[in-house]
Amino acid sequence: MPILQPIVNIAELLYRKGITDVVVSPGSRSAPLTLAVARHPHLRVRVMADERSAGFVALGMAMQSRRPVAVICTSGSAVYNLAPAVVEAFFGQVPLLLLTADRPHEWLYQQDGQTINQVGIFGSHVKRSYDLPADYTHPDTRWFIDRCVNEAVNLSQWHPAGPVHINVPLREPFYPGSDEPFLAEPVRVIDTCPTELTLPTDTWRDLMTEWEQSERTLIAVGQIPYDPALLAVLRKLSDDMGIPVVGEIVSQIARNEVFITRSDTFLSGLDEQTGQSLQPTLLLTIGNSFLTRNLKTFLRQFPAHRHWHIQPATDRINDSLQSLTKLIPADPLSFLEKLYSDLDYQRFLRGDDDDEPHAFLHRWQTLDRQATRLIEKTLRPASGQLTDWSAVQVILEHLPEQSLLHLANSMPVRYANLCGLAEEKQIRVSANRGVSGIDGCLSTAVGAALMSDKLVTLLIGDVAFFYDRNALWSAPVPPNLRIVLLNNDSGHIFRMIDGPGRQPELETYFETPHGYTAQNTADDAKLVYTHCDALDTLTTLLPDFFQTSPSARLLEITTDKRVNQDQFVAYKMQIRNLQANKAN
Repeated sequence: MPILQPIVNIAELLYRKGITDVVVSPGSRSAPLTLAVARHPHLRVRVMADERSAGFVALGMAMQSRRPVAVICTSGSAVYNLAPAVVEAFFGQVPLLLLTADRPHEWLYQQDGQTINQVGIFGSHVKRSYDLPADYTHPDTRWFIDRCVNEAVNLSQWHPAGPVHINVPLREPFYPGSDEPFLAEPVRVIDTCPTELTLPTDTWRDLMTEWEQSERTLIAVGQIPYDPALLAVLRKLSDDMGIPVVGEIVSQIARNEVFITRSDTFLSGLDEQTGQSLQPTLLLTIGNSFLTRNLKTFLRQFPAHRHWHIQPATDRINDSLQSLTKLIPADPLSFLEKLYSDLDYQRFLRGDDDDEPHAFLHRWQTLDRQATRLIEKTLRPASGQLTDWSAVQVILEHLPEQSLLHLANSMPVRYANLCGLAEEKQIRVSANRGVSGIDGCLSTAVGAALMSDKLVTLLIGDVAFFYDRNALWSAPVPPNLRIVLLNNDSGHIFRMIDGPGRQPELETYFETPHGYTAQNTADDAKLVYTHCDALDTLTTLLPDFFQTSPSARLLEITTDKRVNQDQFVAYKMQIRNLQANKAN
């Protein structure tokens, strides 16, 4: 057996376990792993020189495919550079398989180059960490390697999905000789059979009793992948049962005549009487984290008497709203479809066509429509004036139907949430909202574009863009990527937050102006570059910008941060005036 045969076999096992994509950062110690995947006929391998960017590119690929993507890097500090993407994958519940090359452990603390303690390096931010043997002479070690890889790939996909780490100590020689075969042997695949969670009949009966006892029911949707079937059943529950469904842009909840999408506006500065009128007796939550503070604050300040959270696994209690009474281990779609079916049947038996149960829904919808008018009023004075917010509004209106939208953190995702998306466009939205950092937003969008034949639009601010320029280093950039860069020459969000916004050190220590433009970066990456500094120009540019082309495109929009601030302050003032008028 060639000395590297167990490493070669890893590539075949990845493929047999359903992994088709691998992101590799070049290195010497990792050469056996790299050659194994590069020479495999059925694995697609992407090379990213920067490990931090590589991790986020793999994250974006896995977010779109909902399958594990493998990442390979060399030993030492290279491994630590994966950490930001690892923690985002962990809290965002995205499956990644991290294969990190290492020195044999006897060389640790011996001042050998690129040698650090990599065993368990990601701590509690991976689902599990494996450490493979460096010697393969005994048959048990080869069995152990195969078992660990099988288990790691399975574990990355079990709910909640997440990153799994395999540390791979490697001895020289790293490269096969010219006459040495480099072909995988037959490997043994160990699959785990899927199961379906079914609630016992007595449990379901108790849940239906609680439902019947609740006068005002609210469904709040956190961050979830796009699922038309789930959106359809949510709409039926709202339409037919009079249940408000509140969500945000990262919840895939788009604007229509039913869903509640403006909660961040009308829940701001809520008075006690209005808050109590919106308070649910039963709250159902699905999905991961919520984006906006106002929605979370409302649900904590006016807690439901009963709160069900529906998720497939029960290993952790998600009680972020501090009101949870039942954790229901179920697939949200299956649970809600059965719920609707049973409620619809009961309504049929009762001959129930009374509109009174819809009063709670109408209360939420009325405030939602008022908030829509308030936002339109805020943007109206800026008609003809280019601001970050008005630019986002125009961009979202021009997005091609059924395309993908990736939202960078900080202000872009918040502006997009305030604007919302029209339901008929069927836009799939993604964002790094597991940890919500600005690092890796560009790389994640590159990864998403690599895994889709649809147009992928990234909406990103200047600090996040320049922080992650290495995403564009490893050519070619996928031609279906469209980057919309909002460049206000600062960390704009700090001007919007009351605390730092009032400090004399705002610009120097928080905003950190830079004076950069993206033109040189676009030229280096061979992107088609366009600049815009006027709103009417933006409207005329976008149809061509979103056309299919052989190269990726970057549209840089420059705005004045002080004008942006004035517009946001005016928006906040209108909310305060609206609340004051209600109180009077």
